[in-house]
Amino acid sequence: MMGDQTTTYDVKLYVYDLSKGLARQLSPLMLGKQLEGIWHTSIVIHEEEVFFGGQGISSCPPGGTLLGEPHFIVDLGNTEVNGDIFTEYLSSLGESTYRADRYHLFEHNCNTFSNELAQFLTGRKIPSYITDLPSDVLSTPFGQTLRPFIESVTITPPGNAMNDHYGKR
Repeated sequence: MMGDQTTTYDVKLYVYDLSKGLARQLSPLMLGKQLEGIWHTSIVIHEEEVFFGGQGISSCPPGGTLLGEPHFIVDLGNTEVNGDIFTEYLSSLGESTYRADRYHLFEHNCNTFSNELAQFLTGRKIPSYITDLPSDVLSTPFGQTLRPFIESVTITPPGNAMNDHYGKR
């Protein structure tokens, strides 16, 4: 009789500070509250870093974006989702919820994507201080003043756009 051996895969959250430390220094003066960083996140699984930006779902080797090495890495646990199932799931997301034209800096961004992938893969959410960042900024008078400008910004760390296989037919 075969053993009940199940293959599991590590799931990591890569966290980058887009401000490179400036948010920590300037946020008390500009926002009246301390922000540790302006977070960009991605999920690393199956030896691939996957993220969402203005070009849709993209991937690269872990740590391979122009952002360099992550500020820190969160171990989200393990999953039994193999590469084929994961690829199929990403493809369905790329055709619907996470098409490039659905990107919105405050409401539908890399962090909402990472959070959705984390829940699919592990049943766990990413840390709330990351997903709450937009509302933390917008809850300040300065954040409200900057909102029109900030909403016009699209963040797309260079990687391989997966749109060829995730979302475009």
